[in-house]
This record gives sequence, C-alpha cells and structure tokens, in this order.
Amino acid sequence: MSKTIFITGAGSGLGRGAALGLAKAGHRVIATTEITSQKTDLLREARDQEIELEVFKLDITNPRDVVQIQKYDFDIFVANAAINEGGPLGEVPMDRFRALFEVNVFATLETVQIAARKFVQKGRGKIIFMSSMAGISATPYVGPYTATKHAIEGIAQTLKAELEGFGVQVATINPGAYKTGFNDRSAEEKWKWFNEDTHFTRKEDMKKQEEALENQFDPADMIAKMVEIIPAGHHKFRTVHPKETEEQLKKTEKERWDMEI
Repeated sequence: MSKTIFITGAGSGLGRGAALGLAKAGHRVIATTEITSQKTDLLREARDQEIELEVFKLDITNPRDVVQIQKYDFDIFVANAAINEGGPLGEVPMDRFRALFEVNVFATLETVQIAARKFVQKGRGKIIFMSSMAGISATPYVGPYTATKHAIEGIAQTLKAELEGFGVQVATINPGAYKTGFNDRSAEEKWKWFNEDTHFTRKEDMKKQEEALENQFDPADMIAKMVEIIPAGHHKFRTVHPKETEEQLKKTEKERWDMEI
C-alpha cells in the first residue's frame, strides 16, 4: 500500500538514497534538503531516474523553513537530518559540541513535535528516528555524535510510550558504519581545531581509531533495508543493520553490565 513519506536530510547519504528508493517503490515522497544546491542535485537525479519526487529546502535549524512542514499531509515522518563531527570529549570545543546537539537533538525533536501533533489529530501515523549504532555503542573520538544519538534513543523510547495511546508508532533505524562519506568527513573535522602542541589527546591514538573507516559497508544494502522498513506497518522498535552490527551491539550492551573502572 502506497504511503506519503516526509524525510528530512535527503540531500545526501542514506537519506537521499532512501528518498529515491521509496519513490521508486511507488510511495509519495516529500524529500527535504539542508541547502538549495542539494535540492537542485536531487531533482536532477530523480529526473534522470524518471522518479517523481517532491523536494524543498529545509534547514531544520531555521524556523522559517521548519514552519513549512505544517503545510504537508503525510503518513510517515522520517527524522533523518543530522551532522557528524569527531573529537576527544575531554577537549572538544564546546561550540562544536553544542552545534551537534542543536541539529541532531533540539531541531530534530522540534520537527518531530510538528509531526506528532499532526498524527495525534489524525489518530494514526509513524515517526522514525534515524539513529545510529552510535546510539548504543561508545567509540573513542566519536563522542560528540555518540552523545547526540544516545539522546535520540532516549527520546524515541519515551515518545513511543507517550504516543502509542494516540495510535502513533515510533521507531528507530540504527545503521552500522556505511561508506557514504558521512563518517569520513566527521573524522576530518577535528583536525581543524586539534593542536598536538596544546592538546593532551595523543594524535596517534586518534589516527589509529580512524583506520576503522577503511572497512565500511556498502550503502546500497542499508538503503534497501530503509526502503523495506520505513513504510512497513509492523516491525521491531529498533532496526539495527547489518546483522553483524546488531550482534556487536548486543554484545556491547551485555559487557556494560560487567564493566569496571
């Protein structure tokens, strides 16, 4: 059955792939992009693939953009827009830490509240938070992003309990490490402010952690999973993909109970 799906942050990465994939599968997709040039590029790709897609520019931190969500009627709201930036938590500049929370938590919840009000009024609807494996795991030097996604996990679980009595579903999708460029750009950002002469974190430790970026998964696999899960009427509250990441995170959660200092 065809659904109307609103998705934020569809200008790049998994969000872009999912928007195109969902539209190709026959759903009406309202795809939003942070900046206008992304809108132009996404519409070009949709035309090239002969896919019908409604696209507008929506920076979720811009109140004038956010108010536009109210004009649309949709069945599913996918809170996908996010930014990522790495760095050691003991030294990350607080303006950078706050910037991540502004987008990934505060602005995300603000957009979700608009969708929630619409769905409660209708007595049905589904909100999907694009979380991450970082919402469950804790990787050194990925702390700022990890903190925001842990917050999203708390928000999603609480909202699920609060909204199900109104007929509204809430779920998360938690991708593993996919090679979209999102993680690589994040790793680069910390070198803009990090100075080994003044910071105590060891440069070689951060470089060592970055080696994990060489073994990221093919995004096409995650996009296919999103296209399957987003319009589905019934599925698990949390979808972790791929399977090896799910197993890894279950192990991580178990180990936390026995963790010592």
